[in-house]
Amino acid sequence: MIYFDNAATSWPKPPEVFEAMNLFMREMGGNPGRSGHRMATGAEAMIGECRNAVSKFFGLGDPARCVFTLNCTDALNMAIKGVVKQGDHVITTALEHNSISRPLQQMADDGFITLTRVVPEFEKGAWAVDEIIRHVTPQTSLVALTHCANVTGVINPIEDFGAALRKANPKSLLLADAAQSAGVVPINMEAAQIDLLAFPGHKALFAPTGTGALLIGPRVDGESFICWREGGTGGDSTSPLQPSELPHRLEGGTPNTMGIAGMLAGVRFLNRQGDGKVLAHERAIVKKLIDAFDADKRFTIYGTKDLSRKVGALSITIQDRDNAEVASILDQAFEIAVRPGLHCAPYMHKHLGTFPTGTLRLAPGFFSTLEETDAVIKALQEIAAG
Repeated sequence: MIYFDNAATSWPKPPEVFEAMNLFMREMGGNPGRSGHRMATGAEAMIGECRNAVSKFFGLGDPARCVFTLNCTDALNMAIKGVVKQGDHVITTALEHNSISRPLQQMADDGFITLTRVVPEFEKGAWAVDEIIRHVTPQTSLVALTHCANVTGVINPIEDFGAALRKANPKSLLLADAAQSAGVVPINMEAAQIDLLAFPGHKALFAPTGTGALLIGPRVDGESFICWREGGTGGDSTSPLQPSELPHRLEGGTPNTMGIAGMLAGVRFLNRQGDGKVLAHERAIVKKLIDAFDADKRFTIYGTKDLSRKVGALSITIQDRDNAEVASILDQAFEIAVRPGLHCAPYMHKHLGTFPTGTLRLAPGFFSTLEETDAVIKALQEIAAG
């Protein structure tokens, strides 16, 4: 199988991820913090190592503010429902995944918050700092933005936004959805002035599905953070309420220890690659795709073609061809995996003019090759030719 669906989840994973998960289950598969025996303490130590590694990787000073989650959706919901209070004003954009759009829309429909959804005018597939800042008010408690659009692979200027937001309203918090950028585009929370960073483990961090994290910056009051999953934490069981300190306040229940072991291995793998290597590889493949389709009138490319503002995701349509049918043909006749449709981002597709049928998303990853890319191009050209 030629796998060009890495924006959904990465495949394959580095061999060391499988090895780390296998070793953990065989030798340290105890319940962390719940017992004093060596398997339990070994599991707790591994989680601590991963918390430290992830925090350092993303420029978070206090590892206790790294909260492990089920996925990026879990992290985004945790952030939104943890800091937003009744009567607050929240800003987002039309480029967001449903993991941001749906909880905020439900809050707005319930009359809990007022919501501004900015439709970008700067460029299709991206937002500009000024067009969001102009909507900030004294009541704006949160601005929730995607760092990298999952439909087009366009990188938004999140590193410029944090400072502008703090100038416009020092009390407003910035929540960044790094589902498509974490592990590909370097992110430093402190430098970018990001207050809440949410990301999955199973994409460019090369962890298995069922993993993710919410990183909580120092401006967020952990003790007032509303927790919506309460239960055992493996520590003090005498309190009738969830502990106030992070990360235990938000990590009720037994964690996905095997998945966290995989995430630790994935982060270590990325550290060995060095900054920029993954992104450069993905851009080389996307360039090859753009060069092949840009001059062919049968193909339409969505979002910017400027490689300096893209990660490894490209959305296209083929003239007079149904996206779902094309994806099915690629799978069955060519053994190529891609993703058609709306990609859980309906507002984005309305913005692009591709709603309700969506696009065909080609998402190579770090282990994709130029030879595989040639095969994808050839297959799509054959389908376009009928």
